[in-house]
Amino acid sequence: MRISDVQVIPVKPQNGLVGLASLVFDDCLYLGSLGIYTKPLGGYRLTYPTKKAGGTNVFHPINREAGEQIERAVIAKFERVQGL
Repeated sequence: MRISDVQVIPVKPQNGLVGLASLVFDDCLYLGSLGIYTKPLGGYRLTYPTKKAGGTNVFHPINREAGEQIERAVIAKFERVQGL
């Protein structure tokens, strides 16, 4: 799995939300509407769309490795955009 593009949009902080993100896997699958939130003790966490389809999330990582890869890519891009 290769993340081929990451886009982030910083937003005015509200209830911990500091940005929105989208990404592309292997130049063929677009995933959007990821939320970037601050953690209470520092750092960031991601949230995935909450709209349900048949009782389950529309998309989310199936394993820890995929979730961590997405998180690293999105947070690294967010920090570059923010100049951190």
